[in-house]
Amino acid sequence: MRRSERACLGPLAERWCGQHGLEMSLAEPLADMSAVRHWIRWSPTRELAESCSTLVCRPERLALPDGAMDVVVLNHLLEVVSHPHQLLQEAARVVSPQGRLVLLGWSPLSSSGLMRVRPRRRRQMPGQGVWRTPRTMKDWLQFVDFEIERVDYCRFRLPGLAGGNGMLETLGRRHNLPLGDCYIIQARCRSQLACTQGKRPLFGLPVGNTALGTTRLEPSVRQTPKQKKVAMR
Repeated sequence: MRRSERACLGPLAERWCGQHGLEMSLAEPLADMSAVRHWIRWSPTRELAESCSTLVCRPERLALPDGAMDVVVLNHLLEVVSHPHQLLQEAARVVSPQGRLVLLGWSPLSSSGLMRVRPRRRRQMPGQGVWRTPRTMKDWLQFVDFEIERVDYCRFRLPGLAGGNGMLETLGRRHNLPLGDCYIIQARCRSQLACTQGKRPLFGLPVGNTALGTTRLEPSVRQTPKQKKVAMR
């Protein structure tokens, strides 16, 4: 799974930039391939801390100032924490206005999700916790004023079989089929997305090129002076 996630996350991480990043996970790091200069790892207790620079705090109360991180990665953490809404809110709080919020989650519509109908599977890793769809996460992100920029899926396999099928992985990632065991959501602040998208046409016409309430006629159907006089009468 980690190899599949790194292969899918690599092209995204190459576009990340900034000074500081935060990865919250209980597994090995995934975001170390990006151009962000300084990455901070998180740990719930001192005993699990990897180094003296590890951020040790409760997940729903991050000991960081507002907008301090250029990238925040939540690696399969929203499924298992006691207060996922508070965790997402805290993660959004510490992201800078130009930063990114990246969520890695288990997809309930995948082969692994179908196998979780067995109670025994729900008691084993990674079947534990609450699995949520990207549509649900989209609603959650709206509450913290974030919007999904893109969703990618990885680790495609047939039910009952182990992963590692290169053909299925290539086909699934090429067409980005929503059947992978894992999804990667990249989200940005709504105000930042509005600035990058620019002005959109109104009713198919650029705003400002023509007055609102008028009709623009093509040259082939423009009225002649004689037709205009008839129309005025």
